[in-house]
Amino acid sequence: MDVRHYFRAAQALLDRIPFEAVDQVVQALLAASEAGQTIFIFGNGGSAATATHFGCDLAKRTIVPGLPRFRVVALTDNVSIMTALGNDVGYDVIFAEQLAPLVRPGDIAIGISGSGNSRNVLNAIQVAQEAGAITIGFCGYDGGQLKPMVDIPVHVPSDVMAMVEDVHLMLEHAICERLLALRMAQAQAASQPVR
Repeated sequence: MDVRHYFRAAQALLDRIPFEAVDQVVQALLAASEAGQTIFIFGNGGSAATATHFGCDLAKRTIVPGLPRFRVVALTDNVSIMTALGNDVGYDVIFAEQLAPLVRPGDIAIGISGSGNSRNVLNAIQVAQEAGAITIGFCGYDGGQLKPMVDIPVHVPSDVMAMVEDVHLMLEHAICERLLALRMAQAQAASQPVR
C-alpha cells in the first residue's frame, strides 16, 4: 500500500468515528472520577500499548488542581503477573484473574480489541459485568463479540488492523483532552465567587 493511500484511507475512516459513543465514554469517565471509582484498561499487542498509554494519559494528562484524580489501572502493565497467569493458568484469563479481586460496582472496565474477539478481553469484560462495573469496548472490523457485549461500544469500522489501532490511540488522546477541558471548566466555575 502506498503511503499516500494509507493516509487517504485513514482520513476516510476518521470521518466515520462514532462520536456519540465517544461522548458517552467521556461522560462515564468523568462521572467515575467524581465518584472515586476505578478505571481498568486492557488489551493485547498494539491494543496493550494503547491500554498502557490510555492509563498514563488518564492518570497524568487530566490532573487539575483541586479536583480528584483518576483512579486508573492498566492491567497490561504488570508483566510478571501476566506471564505467571499465562504460564500457570492460561492466556485467556490474564486480565480476568487480575480484575476479579479489584473491580467493584460502578467501576469502569475498558477492553480494547481490534478484532473484537480477543478471548482474554472478553473474559475480563464478563468479570466486570458480573461485578456490576460499566463496560466499554474499543473494537474494529465488524465489532466481533465485544461490540454487543459491552455497555458502550466504540466501533472503528475497518478491517485494517493498523488503522483500527491508529484510531483507537487518537480516540484515547481526544478523550483525555476533552476530559481535561471539562475538568478545567469545573475548577474555574468552582473558584468563582458566589454573588
